[in-house]
Amino acid sequence: MPFTPFDLSGKVALVTGGNGGIGLGMALGMAQAGADVCIWGTNLDKNNFAQKQIQDIGVKSLAIQCDVSDEQQVEESFAQTIQYFGKVDSCFANAGAGGGAPFHEYPTDLWKKVMGINLDGTFFTFRAAAKHMIERGEGGRLIGTSSTSAIHGAPRSEAYAATKGAMLSMTRGLAVELARYQITANTIVPGWIETAMTERRVGDERFEDRVMKRVPARRWGQPEDFAGLAVYLASDASSYQTGEEFIVDGGYTRF
Repeated sequence: MPFTPFDLSGKVALVTGGNGGIGLGMALGMAQAGADVCIWGTNLDKNNFAQKQIQDIGVKSLAIQCDVSDEQQVEESFAQTIQYFGKVDSCFANAGAGGGAPFHEYPTDLWKKVMGINLDGTFFTFRAAAKHMIERGEGGRLIGTSSTSAIHGAPRSEAYAATKGAMLSMTRGLAVELARYQITANTIVPGWIETAMTERRVGDERFEDRVMKRVPARRWGQPEDFAGLAVYLASDASSYQTGEEFIVDGGYTRF
């Protein structure tokens, strides 16, 4: 009998912020492994484009317009996801927002926006998913997208870094609390990845001279670099691995 631990056929994955960047890279990887995929995003055009890409692989897909910082939208979107797919086996809290400014001039409204999307949004999403998984009684996977800014100094990005560090702590607690329900909780920690959030840095000679030279892999990370890890974390192969941080940064934090 063939060994197929990474076959996601029959499983349903939910990816917030799944209409682009790392989220779409993970969604496409899981779809290629056989999973049906639901993506949440605020941009309707990007949602539709991402949904078509997933459907073209040959699996079931749904895109829902959802602002994860809004508790009611999260609850309604999760209910819609369950109504369409019948279940959620793995939930990727990937939606996020940046926003840099000198700390002594950091606007309060921007601080609250970043906290609302990155931290409150993860809480609302994981809470809805955990409740469903506990009630369903068949286990599940919770995966958050953090950042290397959570583990090294990130000037002018203290709000972003604070949310990503909090996500690590939240996920460690969930790993312990939810293990009795066969629910794992892990975190992906990306480094410098070429996405819409970093596009102003790509091609910036001064930035790349200072930062890219410190990346041992000598390149920007790409969304597809997260496809295999997403498949692993959504699969039965990762059923005994929980409370971990998976750093994907081309060796940046080790140099």
